[in-house]
Amino acid sequence: MPNRYKVLILNQIAVSGLERLPRERYEVGTEIANPDAILLRSADMRVREIPCRLKAVGRAGVGVNNIPVETLSARGVPVFNAPGANANAVKELVLAGLFLCARDVCNAWRFAVELSERTADDAQLAVETEAGKKSFVGFELPGRTLGVIGLGAIGVRVANAARALGMQVIGYDPAMTVTRAWQLSSEVAQAQSIDELLRKSHIVTVHVPYSEHTRDLINAERIRALGSGACLLNFSRKGIVNQSAVLEALSEGRLHRYVSDFPSRNLVGHPGAIVLPHIGASTREAEENCATMAAEAVRAFLEEGSVTNSVNFPDASMPRNGGYRVAVVNRNVPNMLGQISTTLAEYDINILDMLNRSRGELAYTLLDAEQAVGEPVLSALRAIEGVLSVRSL
Repeated sequence: MPNRYKVLILNQIAVSGLERLPRERYEVGTEIANPDAILLRSADMRVREIPCRLKAVGRAGVGVNNIPVETLSARGVPVFNAPGANANAVKELVLAGLFLCARDVCNAWRFAVELSERTADDAQLAVETEAGKKSFVGFELPGRTLGVIGLGAIGVRVANAARALGMQVIGYDPAMTVTRAWQLSSEVAQAQSIDELLRKSHIVTVHVPYSEHTRDLINAERIRALGSGACLLNFSRKGIVNQSAVLEALSEGRLHRYVSDFPSRNLVGHPGAIVLPHIGASTREAEENCATMAAEAVRAFLEEGSVTNSVNFPDASMPRNGGYRVAVVNRNVPNMLGQISTTLAEYDINILDMLNRSRGELAYTLLDAEQAVGEPVLSALRAIEGVLSVRSL
């Protein structure tokens, strides 16, 4: 009889995603005790106790800074996300940010609202509108240079769209994948460093994941490297851009505009800042895409042991060979495969097929056995030093 799995939901997850977990095999809810898997969006798992039988975590989004990835890795638990699922939604909001910078739309709108509130009639409103609109002269995007830091799913889309708008584009990403390189317009120039990109750009947009390496990536020194009157956009993560440095540059007039999707008390209301309430991925389409990708990744892992779109595990997929499947997670050290094979042989278990993949300090093995693998065998595998988790699927 197939296993039945329990899935805890920590945020509202789009129905299209939950539908990927059929009721006959999954119990899904917000009050599930000791779940096999967790699905979430922005809920902070770092302040929660990790359930003892947890096997997988699915993030219906991209960033995983709200998930204790290292702790879960040490327990042999994969963390899945949904890279690219919200890329178009974020790209569209970044393009909106470009126009907001160029045309001072927010301050102009605020002026019109305040003017209408204190003006008695339309005739007077028209006169004062014509007199005041000179304060909102902007600039056009064609010919301007956009610097894109980070050329992943979102950065590539932003760069290509900016080229279509007639902008010059320069990009920087030392870890760019071959797949993204094929997707990027050949007209996008390459910067050899962030500092070079900053010097050459009128507008800069950041699209990198948040980590200890990218915290304050755009700091006071780098903002000074921007030309006077430049614009800076951050639709990535709040901590990547130093807020104090931005506020100082805006107040001194060195930075023309700062557009961010992450509110800060110091920046909200500042005339040079356009601060949005983290709505980059807030479209119905993006939420459905993210939920679907995360749920499918969790289901594939629970049912087949397959790994795709994991931030801490290697990709792994192997067709079933009609036998009994076992999944083993262990530290990536020598002789682990030998010990696993030897243990199975001691119990007269014949291996039909095997797949082994590694990523950093973790290794992952899928094997199909000719005989049923019972609890005594699984316990023996768990007893091997370096083995983090063992499952029979």
